[in-house]
Amino acid sequence: MTDKQQLEELAKALYTINRHAKTAPDPKHLYDIKKETISRLLSEKRANKVGLHFSKQPKFSNQHSTLLVKVANYYFHIPPTKKDFKNLEHLGSLDENYRNPQAKMSLSQAKKVIYRYINWKPENKKRNYEKKHSSASTYFTPSSLGKMEWPPSKSHRN
Repeated sequence: MTDKQQLEELAKALYTINRHAKTAPDPKHLYDIKKETISRLLSEKRANKVGLHFSKQPKFSNQHSTLLVKVANYYFHIPPTKKDFKNLEHLGSLDENYRNPQAKMSLSQAKKVIYRYINWKPENKKRNYEKKHSSASTYFTPSSLGKMEWPPSKSHRN
């Protein structure tokens, strides 16, 4: 696979992951791998920083900016650094008329492409489950149920 084909496949995978992250109940992992992939592509000079955009969804009613990055024929937004504010042009509001090209790729396939590129290994889910459920609650109080003698050997009525 040529470098151009690999870059196109990565861009399609990023597009698919980004699209799913917007509707996922817990999108943190998807956004994390998107950001990691774009950061690597930028450091390898295979992606370009285009400029800054005002975000569509302001945080806590405060307008903030996002960094627009071009990967192959696709555009993505990631959080900017302080250096980006100094070095890049602010493009103003997001142009809602522009859309990325459609990509037909399943989420599982997109994850495989991205995981291979960033060399990501999943955590062992069993270990993670055991960590969460092995510690005793700080509110645990031992029950006295089942510890009473039956029938009682001593009469409590004197």
